[in-house]
Amino acid sequence: MVNKTEGGFLISQIKQISGRIFEKLLVKAGIEAFNGAQGRILYVIWQEDGIPIIELSRKTGLAKTTLTSMLDRMENANLIHRKPNPSDKRQIQIFLTETARELNDEYNKVCHVMNEIYYAGFSDEEIIAFENTLRQILLNLNEKEGKLL
Repeated sequence: MVNKTEGGFLISQIKQISGRIFEKLLVKAGIEAFNGAQGRILYVIWQEDGIPIIELSRKTGLAKTTLTSMLDRMENANLIHRKPNPSDKRQIQIFLTETARELNDEYNKVCHVMNEIYYAGFSDEEIIAFENTLRQILLNLNEKEGKLL
């Protein structure tokens, strides 16, 4: 292994800078109903409406306590609503409101712009290799987190 690496530091910087750019793009697109962090939650729910909170936590990488407080704000903003799972009342499912559904197309346009920024100068092969590398890092982290708990 290489003696000095900066991957974690670079990922942290990328996360901070891309978050600021994403927020500006949301405002520019006239999307003021939610912020970037809430957009990442909505992105998952747009893929799987009615997702259980525990699964949403796993897919977003957010701790359940953090996610719960964000969902409270999103529910107050009429973006989501929660319902108990009919087959297991202990499990809460998250559903989109019509308001959130209507924002999906605009959000996707902002995501497209972000992808253009991220991948400027990359070939398709480089993008695929890069994303595979990120998936491996994520897998490594998830495995380690599970062993530390």
